[in-house]
Amino acid sequence: MFNSLYGTITHKDDQKVFLDLNGIEWQILMPYMSIMKLPSSGEQARVYTYLQHSKDLMQLFGFSSPRERILFLDLLKVGGIGPKQAIKILSGIEVDNFIKQLDDNDLDALTRLPGLGKKTAQKIILTLRGKLSFDDQLSEKGADSDIVNALVDMGFDRKASEAAVRKATEEADLQKVPDEEKEKMIFRRSIILLSG
Repeated sequence: MFNSLYGTITHKDDQKVFLDLNGIEWQILMPYMSIMKLPSSGEQARVYTYLQHSKDLMQLFGFSSPRERILFLDLLKVGGIGPKQAIKILSGIEVDNFIKQLDDNDLDALTRLPGLGKKTAQKIILTLRGKLSFDDQLSEKGADSDIVNALVDMGFDRKASEAAVRKATEEADLQKVPDEEKEKMIFRRSIILLSG
């Protein structure tokens, strides 16, 4: 299955993006906040994808980052939340803010998100608090966890350090950097983010 699509944006509105890849135009449903991060029509963009395939339907969903897609997939684990409602929820909040509200057990803040009532917000907290999939991914990445441990040793908060390392790791210009240099750059950028 494809991980992402890279092409020219031919149209975008509040709910979807059309992306042209060598003459094939894809319609991708995306959270509003993700769409706002994309460049204007006529420009190139990468969209991380998830294909919903059922007996009656094939629908492509898109995200501005792999972390946003992971959170979307985690939301699908919550009873009663389908792909369209998960997209609606992510349209109203950034990933890091969602994590903070979840960690803080902030039911009132979650119920203010589009498409979320109190009952569903309670289900989200019960199902996902302390169990988000990218927490597992971070612990599996040795280099990333080494950087987090080094930041904690310097006196930074662990949760804040994990968030800073995740953000620094997502920078696009790091993809072409050799691994040894990449680790140093992530470490430096994480310190800047934590000190900002």
